[in-house]
Amino acid sequence: MCNACGCGGDEVRMEERRASAGALPVIDHRTPAHPAAGPADAPSGMHLHGHPHGSREEPVVHDHAHHEAGHAAGDLHFGQGPAHAHAPGMSQQRMIEIEQDVLAVNDRHAQGNRRWLADHGVFALNLVSSPGSGKTTLLVHTLEALKGQLRVAVIEGDQQTTRDAERIRATGIPALQINTGKGCHLDAHMLAHAIERLRVEDDSLLMIENVGNLVCPAGFDLGEAHKVVVLSVTEGEDKPLKYPNMFDAASLMILNKIDLLPYVDFDVERCLEHARRVNPRLAVIQLSARTGEGMAQWLDWLRDGMSSAARQRSDSVAALRQRVAQLEAALAAVQSRQAD
Repeated sequence: MCNACGCGGDEVRMEERRASAGALPVIDHRTPAHPAAGPADAPSGMHLHGHPHGSREEPVVHDHAHHEAGHAAGDLHFGQGPAHAHAPGMSQQRMIEIEQDVLAVNDRHAQGNRRWLADHGVFALNLVSSPGSGKTTLLVHTLEALKGQLRVAVIEGDQQTTRDAERIRATGIPALQINTGKGCHLDAHMLAHAIERLRVEDDSLLMIENVGNLVCPAGFDLGEAHKVVVLSVTEGEDKPLKYPNMFDAASLMILNKIDLLPYVDFDVERCLEHARRVNPRLAVIQLSARTGEGMAQWLDWLRDGMSSAARQRSDSVAALRQRVAQLEAALAAVQSRQAD
């Protein structure tokens, strides 16, 4: 069981079929839990309440007015103060110690993933959202638009079924399905196995569709370049305030299904205001995956990220070659002195 979020610890299953190949064997293995996110600065007019997950605090952002009104109404705020110890016979301190050990393991996996991705010029994105936001539809239309332009691979995360991976494979793009069972998120250990099994190519785009959940995946460092949070207009414009950790952890918010704005009660400007109060650095793209409106901006963002990853890899290789040349010159100088 994940001590940080309480999700199940049954076996994770991975299933992969490349677009042009048969099915590979299913892998069953147990995976460690995730690192919690670090604290973030509270925007002006807001404050943070730390929820202790181990030694790290996950920021929970409240509007002062709503917070005070909630207290007056007798609302319960379990995100404040000491965390509950739910396991019978286990102290809170012992739970914190166990979680710290688990998080440290996952941090190491995430750092290993990040090094591998950088060394191979892979631009990896972690797509996160609540269920039904349109992540998979967005992915399918994105892949169809990029087909023949970029090397792309997809990792799909769900509790059960391979439905989403099958939709991706139908586009001709290789995809791997991770079923987390009772688990509510992907973690860095799962991603490491998935990258190996999927045989991700150098200088490619790796799209990771996380389990639909705006809570736990916010704190999971998979080693990706960016978290991209997808919010649809069929949800509520106050989602960034209700789930601030996710929007604080993301680099980009995609406001999806804007073709439905005439039919829903959704205030776009208020949503953007809420999102930027939580994360002033958050970039925003408004689009409709179904109609194509705004997709060009999203595709340009992806291409820019790919170019940046390629430049970083090139700079890293150049720096390594320079270092090797310096060592060879130093060795040659030593050998020359010894010969004299």
